[in-house]
Amino acid sequence: MADHSDCGCTRRRVLRSLVGSSLILPAILSDLLAADGSAVVSTETNPLAPRAPHFPPRAKRVIFLHMSGGVSHVDTFDPKPKLFADHGKSVLKDKYLTRPQWSFKRYGQSGIEVSDLLPNIGQCVDNLCVIRSMKNDHGDHYEATLGIHTGSVTFTRPSIGSWVSYGLGTINQNLPSFIVIAPQTPYSGSQVWGSDFLPAIHQGTRIVPGPEPIPDLKPRAPSPEIQEMELGLLDFFNRRHLRERESDAALATRIKSFETAYSMQKEAPEAFDLAKESDATLELYGLERGSTGGFAWQCLVARRLAERGVRFVELIDSGASGNWDAHGDMQTCAPLAKNIDRPIAGLLKDLKGRGLLSDTLVVWTTEFGRTPFCASPDAKGREHHAQAYSSWLAGGGVKGGITYGQTDDYGIEVASDQMHIHDFHATILFLLGIDHTRLTFRHAGRDFRLTDVAGRVIKEVLG
Repeated sequence: MADHSDCGCTRRRVLRSLVGSSLILPAILSDLLAADGSAVVSTETNPLAPRAPHFPPRAKRVIFLHMSGGVSHVDTFDPKPKLFADHGKSVLKDKYLTRPQWSFKRYGQSGIEVSDLLPNIGQCVDNLCVIRSMKNDHGDHYEATLGIHTGSVTFTRPSIGSWVSYGLGTINQNLPSFIVIAPQTPYSGSQVWGSDFLPAIHQGTRIVPGPEPIPDLKPRAPSPEIQEMELGLLDFFNRRHLRERESDAALATRIKSFETAYSMQKEAPEAFDLAKESDATLELYGLERGSTGGFAWQCLVARRLAERGVRFVELIDSGASGNWDAHGDMQTCAPLAKNIDRPIAGLLKDLKGRGLLSDTLVVWTTEFGRTPFCASPDAKGREHHAQAYSSWLAGGGVKGGITYGQTDDYGIEVASDQMHIHDFHATILFLLGIDHTRLTFRHAGRDFRLTDVAGRVIKEVLG
């Protein structure tokens, strides 16, 4: 193949040569030359342009950790001594209390108790705000997964990552504003990161861990210079076409998606290349050098994307099978916990050591918890439980080393300070400088928002 990397071409020379070859009409040459290098970035021509928040933010970005399948709160972050003491007793008709299979230990100066299932996260507890009073609206995986991501368990709605992208845009125009790293397809599929009625540019970009996380990033043009000139010419015609169809939001979005895809060729390969990470950093996450899979890889890549200006990064640890849905035996959660425990602790420590935790909001959640009781006194598993479960927040303006809310003596119901998923979302948006009642989008004759017509900011968790 001929080497065109030093052909001496310029965009203007290419334009004039196209005129000479009758490939382009001379009448539009002046327009093309005038447009050369004169692009103006705005939210009208660029829906990902940075937007001002409603008020000064405490966090600039979010790393959203979703544990698929329903993590048991009473086996992780919500210790219940009476559940141990009253194991086997019947509290409801044909329901028998079931003690956790792991002990709890106090960690840090705060003394917050965390299960032996997650000892490394326990060591970071002074940075966590542990929420023990979460409530979702549905007890099935599909609907509850939609709920924790979109605020609705009944209708398809935009994901929280899409709402954040729509509300704030992104700082780095060479990377998507919303990236999801998921090794398997989760419950609800791509609706987890879908934009629904928001412009499609705000949809999450899914990354699958492996040797080639983003396929087809290698340019096919003979040289970067020629590719840039070709795309510059294409962009001119795209913009001219768009001016005649200014009301077509889908067209503008599609043009921007092509631009983002091209820009990713410049920066994405470097963002996913861990070769320059130190041995100490890899050890912090528990990642073997050269590995391109596992939750440790996901967490380290999330840090790299966050420091490169990606607004919202979501990590999903598993998929619609092989997850935390432990109906038969809670011991199936042990390898899942081992997969996430050290990497998440490493992520928190790494962000803190680099000065990023103060303005990066780390969210850990699942779609619901698991029942503190079972249908037989000798059952080893637990069922779905949406009326009370645990999540946590860290960094990004959150008060660390505290717990918020309580469940009853057995972890069955919320006893005080309930945090509904709408409250959870409203608080996350608030930390990003967004008033959840003002972040709206007109669709089908109605102004929609992430929190529907509910939600309140939980001020007690703010630092």
